[in-house]
Amino acid sequence: MLSLRCASLKCIAALKCIAALKCIASLKCYRFAQMYRCAQVLSLRSSVIAALKCYRFAQMFEILLISIYLILNIQQKLSFCCHRYFKHLEHFEHFEHFEHLQHLQHFPTFVHSINMKDRFSSEEYIEITGARENNLKNVSVKIPRNKMVVITGLSGSGKSSLAFDTIYAEGQRRYMETFSAYARQFLGTMDRPEVEKIDGLSPVISIEQKTTAWNPRSTVGTTTEIYDFLRLLYARIGDAYSYETGEKMVKFTEEQILEFISEHYKGKKISILAPLVRGRKGHYRELFEQTRKKGFTKVRVDGVVVDIEANMQVDRFKTHDIEVVIDRLRADDDKQPRIAASVATAFRMGNELIFILDDDTGEVKTFSKKLVDPVSGISYEEPSPNSFSFNSPYGTCPECKGLGEVFQVNYDKVIPDDSKSINEEGIRPFGPVRDNTTFDQLRDIAKRFKFTFSTPVKDMPKKALELILYGGESTGKKAYQYVIHDFVYDLGTEGLFNMLKRWYEDTSSERIRAWAEEFMEIAKCSGCGGYRLRKESLHFKLNEKHIGELAQMDIATLYEWIGTLEKKLTKKQWAIGQEVIKEIKLRLGFLLQVGLDYLSIDRPTRTLSGGESQRSRLATQIGSQLTGITYILDEPSIGLHQRDNQRLIEALKDLTTIGNTVLVVEHDKDIMLASDYLIDLGPGAGSHGGDIINQGTPKEFIKKGGITADYLSNRQSIAVPTSRRAGNGKFLELKGATGHNLQTVDISIPLGTLICVSGVSGSGKSSLINETLYPILRQYFYNSAKKPLPYKSIKGIEHIDKVIDIDQSPIGRTPRSNPVTYTGVFDDIRKLFADHPEARIRGYKPGRFSFNVKGGRCETCEGAGKKVIEMNFLPDVMVDCEACNGRRYNRETLEILYKGKSISDVLEMNVEDAVTFFQHIPAIYRKMHTLNDVGLGYITLGQQATTLSGGEAQRVKLAEELSKKDTGNTLYILDEPTTGLHFQDIQHLLDVIHKLVEKGNTVMIIEHNLDVIKMADYIIDVGPEGGNGGGTILFQGTPEDLVKVKKSHTARFLKGEL
Repeated sequence: MLSLRCASLKCIAALKCIAALKCIASLKCYRFAQMYRCAQVLSLRSSVIAALKCYRFAQMFEILLISIYLILNIQQKLSFCCHRYFKHLEHFEHFEHFEHLQHLQHFPTFVHSINMKDRFSSEEYIEITGARENNLKNVSVKIPRNKMVVITGLSGSGKSSLAFDTIYAEGQRRYMETFSAYARQFLGTMDRPEVEKIDGLSPVISIEQKTTAWNPRSTVGTTTEIYDFLRLLYARIGDAYSYETGEKMVKFTEEQILEFISEHYKGKKISILAPLVRGRKGHYRELFEQTRKKGFTKVRVDGVVVDIEANMQVDRFKTHDIEVVIDRLRADDDKQPRIAASVATAFRMGNELIFILDDDTGEVKTFSKKLVDPVSGISYEEPSPNSFSFNSPYGTCPECKGLGEVFQVNYDKVIPDDSKSINEEGIRPFGPVRDNTTFDQLRDIAKRFKFTFSTPVKDMPKKALELILYGGESTGKKAYQYVIHDFVYDLGTEGLFNMLKRWYEDTSSERIRAWAEEFMEIAKCSGCGGYRLRKESLHFKLNEKHIGELAQMDIATLYEWIGTLEKKLTKKQWAIGQEVIKEIKLRLGFLLQVGLDYLSIDRPTRTLSGGESQRSRLATQIGSQLTGITYILDEPSIGLHQRDNQRLIEALKDLTTIGNTVLVVEHDKDIMLASDYLIDLGPGAGSHGGDIINQGTPKEFIKKGGITADYLSNRQSIAVPTSRRAGNGKFLELKGATGHNLQTVDISIPLGTLICVSGVSGSGKSSLINETLYPILRQYFYNSAKKPLPYKSIKGIEHIDKVIDIDQSPIGRTPRSNPVTYTGVFDDIRKLFADHPEARIRGYKPGRFSFNVKGGRCETCEGAGKKVIEMNFLPDVMVDCEACNGRRYNRETLEILYKGKSISDVLEMNVEDAVTFFQHIPAIYRKMHTLNDVGLGYITLGQQATTLSGGEAQRVKLAEELSKKDTGNTLYILDEPTTGLHFQDIQHLLDVIHKLVEKGNTVMIIEHNLDVIKMADYIIDVGPEGGNGGGTILFQGTPEDLVKVKKSHTARFLKGEL
């Protein structure tokens, strides 16, 4: 019988042995292993034997315990292990037989008696000491672990510098350090952040605003893996139907195949092929050799029949299709026994799949023993997950290549006014009449069909117009037949539409391509109906739905459909698919939990807002059920209506409940008040920030001072205007909008006012404004190729002279792009330096002061200011260029000084200082002042565009537009401009927007922020719900009248603000 103290000490000793292992494949696996070994060790009599047993255990699991997550605080793991161990003992089936363990039920009490809590107290926090990254001023802070902590403050105060550039960067660096020096040379490296030390940091996962991909093939379904599971489900239990007759497919027997061959290939030369490789990479030398030894002499490689030669192989890095030629013969009646034997051999070698190749036409027919249409005789290949992938050649639509959209010629752009004749440029691509081969062919057509160039297009013979536009027969004109040129073609044979398409797709001239694009539009693919898949894949169905239809459902509807699927399946189908269906439901449930019920899984990820993208990845993390992780999120509430905030808060709290630390950079009032701990940075932005102003629990935080605390406690707020603008009396009216979930919507927009479009997420705001109204106006003003969603009519478009959409897309994709190059003010700055007397003496032009052009830049670093030092087995190091010391320019260029500053000094200057520095240069001052007005006074003129957030990029664009001379008749469209803005920054932004409206312009804002909604002159509220439950206009009018609408969720929350 062990004593209590002995057993306790032995438990701790054993756990410490196990905790000495550095890395684990899974934290759950690791904790279970600790618990299991602890139970074994406690039953031993000798601590020496215990240590040996633990050592053997470590050797046994050496491979299993290879690292993904580094154990950063062993003591906490020991504590968790003790609790889990005793919890496990409570459920032990025959615990009463372990007499020597009975008294250990009181072990937790003993742990406290030996002051165990004090031993772990230092690990209850992430302790940061001396953080100096970017504008942080030697910040030291203790962040509670396993809590939801919000980091807030003014824009540019240092929130991201603390959360991402310090905590996340250090977590990633430590993770990289777990790899061997050899492995690290193949991986990207991270610089050590400017911080003295960070204690108590667990493995870090960052979920930022940035969209996951710019590839149009990346969708919500592919990034969350829901579509991958649907592909697997349809491949395994989908019912196949014929695309010809709609009949359910049946299996093909060998007799049916022989009958088909004798009926359709009688007297023709055919080859019977057995597929060996389908869409895989490799050189296949051994496969060719084995096939040759079996007596076969020919194979078909990637559509070409070739002889098998000794040591034959193909390119190992390309994807190949390889079939062996079983037999080549003429399909006569006397060859039936031979055909039957060859078909049987082909089925055996091709795994019940064969191809029949018509040697004369090259046409290939597929036959399978598994799927065939009994009426038409067509057959499908055995489905695989790739058959339902729009990124695979076996599933993608051949017309649109899996994009669901195509560029096609627009009839209305080619013939905008059919009352005009060819002489009056009635057919626009032809241009004015002149003497060339095109008009020679037109004259031949006019002569044949008896019309003239003065005949209006609408009065031309129908057959003649179709011949001109679509071709079909030769005009007989063969002038310049030996000249190779883009503009030389046979109009009657190809037709104008086909030629425009060919010019756009095949020409090597960008000028010709741009010209052809003027007559084209983006339209839904007619081949697949926008579903992206080939027709065979769209005829595999479950409960009368194919996979393309599921992809276009919103997530809430898809969740309901999946829930009812079990009743529609056979017992065999359910047995095969139940685990896949369970996984799909689980992942859909997580997306519903974070408020994304209105999205469809075919929605391209590049169209998601920063908040939507972030919440989709958050749903994936919730599903992973990892523990002991530090999650860092950047404003996850972006794009989320106030009604849905509570669901997001619950999702974040769930992560902390299972043992994770959640750090949220956020400005949303609800999330701040729901947090466990608040940290406020400031007091200003840029060089004026970087200090901890306030911290504590929400109750403690509000009682203290600071701008954020004043807004949270309502001691300070954005005042509601005393009156609303009536506008200039003119209206822009859109009627009959039916795109996506819009239900025949009519809106009337009063011009000369500030308009806010509100509604819950997914209610149809973006469909109405960004995808219907804005494309209509772009087509009218700029002849845009983007086609708007369906609508009936629009009136009042003549009352505005241009439309400007200011979104959150990056202002540049390379580090060389920066705010001054985007706004164009750098041209003025370079000209200012070039006009300096010293520069004129030396003959310097503005190009001398560009860091992208040879001449004035430092050629050692090519104007980058940094050099990468490759350390081979150590991380690469970014160091200042030794030639220019990080200043980008050569010595001669830097000798030109304006007011004592070189061009490099100017790029390092922040906007706030630049306003004063350039106050006597109107062209530069106006743009600098505008950047400062929109709250970007803290960024430097040469700051890399890739380091700007979506909100900052949007405000740079807004400043660029504001600095232009406006006409007073412009319509501005802004999509959530408050992204990344503190309460006080929102006030500054509203001041700028009010200035625009006062000049007579119309500003339309899509927004959820109540501070913006209450300031609007006119509100269009869309709803009442998201997805199929939305798409109607609940209200149009002033905020005071909106609060009376009972159906509106916006009204419910706005009532407390007015």
